[in-house]
Amino acid sequence: MARYTIEGRTGAWEVVVGLEVHCQVITKSKLFSGASAVFGDSQNCSVSTIDAGYPGMLPVINQYAVEQTVRTGLGINGKINKYSAFDRKNYFYADLPTGYQISQFFHPIVTDGWLEVTRENGEVKKIGIERIHIEQDAGKSIHGQVKGKTFIDLNRAGVTLMEIVTKPEMESPEDAGNFVRKLRAIVRYLGTCDGNMDEGSMRCDVNVSVNRPGDGFGTRVEVKNVNSIRFVKEAVEVEARRQIDAYESGEPVTQETRLFDSDKLETRAMRSKEFAIDYRYFPDPDLVTLVLADDMVARIRDTMPELPDAKKQRFIDEYKLTEYDARQLVSEKEVAEYFETAAKGNDAKKVANWILGDLFALLNSEGKDITESPISAENLGKLVGLIGNNTISGKIAKDVFAIMEKKKKSPEVIVEEQGLKQVSDTGAIEAEIDKVIAANPDKVSEYKGGKDKLLGWFVGQVMAATKGKANPGILNEMLKKKLG
Repeated sequence: MARYTIEGRTGAWEVVVGLEVHCQVITKSKLFSGASAVFGDSQNCSVSTIDAGYPGMLPVINQYAVEQTVRTGLGINGKINKYSAFDRKNYFYADLPTGYQISQFFHPIVTDGWLEVTRENGEVKKIGIERIHIEQDAGKSIHGQVKGKTFIDLNRAGVTLMEIVTKPEMESPEDAGNFVRKLRAIVRYLGTCDGNMDEGSMRCDVNVSVNRPGDGFGTRVEVKNVNSIRFVKEAVEVEARRQIDAYESGEPVTQETRLFDSDKLETRAMRSKEFAIDYRYFPDPDLVTLVLADDMVARIRDTMPELPDAKKQRFIDEYKLTEYDARQLVSEKEVAEYFETAAKGNDAKKVANWILGDLFALLNSEGKDITESPISAENLGKLVGLIGNNTISGKIAKDVFAIMEKKKKSPEVIVEEQGLKQVSDTGAIEAEIDKVIAANPDKVSEYKGGKDKLLGWFVGQVMAATKGKANPGILNEMLKKKLG
């Protein structure tokens, strides 16, 4: 498997990427308090005395948040550690009222996981996951509403985060984007994170270095808070090229933290290693060791849903789909559910073609996802069924599909109202064939003289005469006999 390289002025460079993905855990309440963890409340309306850092307040662990993290650990093939512990990560910022964040540094709850991603050329790349640890989120600083002032919203303070840290095993922007896409699909299947990167409930820190082929790792640079799959790929590409340009110009690459500007497609220095925060981790004195009961882990394992890779293989085996089609259909839980509903009792391959072709094109043009589809899975299945039982032709089905989108009606009703049923009456088809043959004796002579491709022309003429309703199979068979 050839490594991805970027060509610089002086030759090829390899890229090494590692990710730290922060996933906001789906829970009703926060990690150490009973305050609401639901997104969208008015500022500072979901804050407890614990979240606000009042003196003397003691944290109490949210058991469901722990279970959600264990579920995620199982989903990424990780080792669930029976014993883990919480530590204090000390830093001072306006939206962190306690002056520290409760996290897991020395003893995380999940270690040694992995995911496989499929590259565009079909290669499968296994990417190791070093750890998942639980931590509480900080609040949010709001700038720009009033000149010279910053506002603080603590609604997010104390919300449960899982930080998923990979090994430095990704080799390209494509690998990084594929990993985030795969991880996002898994946590959404599991119901442990909604994956809404635009709302900040899933965001990435991207670690990038470059080196000459065969050399050891170069200097690692961290790019903070990247919030879309496209931006992850762009951040890797931009930062790798920046480092290559620096090396080739004889400039040093320093270990630092940078920010990605998606408008200018550049990274900017945030802080260097010399000015990095000393977090002074130490065990949290208010929280005892977290011990997981064996039966709790077993219960979670027994209730795990079918995940994308297993579903993909089932779609290939059960529905006889290609690997590519199956991979596209399982990339989102909602798409997979839509497909299975539409495919029930119908030609699954044709259903897949309609979803991946016409339906996706429609949704993309309107900026919608599958949950907002104007055509239900049941109605798409009925449309494919009408083609399968020869009620309508594939060409007419395209017209019906367009009407379904506009009028929100079922295909059977549209076919009946518009008089679109396919003509399978051999007498009616024969009559139209005879008219076309009689009107075009020169074309008939050419066909009989060896121009076999003219058969398609005759089919088109009869189809036009029947407004596309003639049964194509019957029409082709009868034309060959008539012209034979």
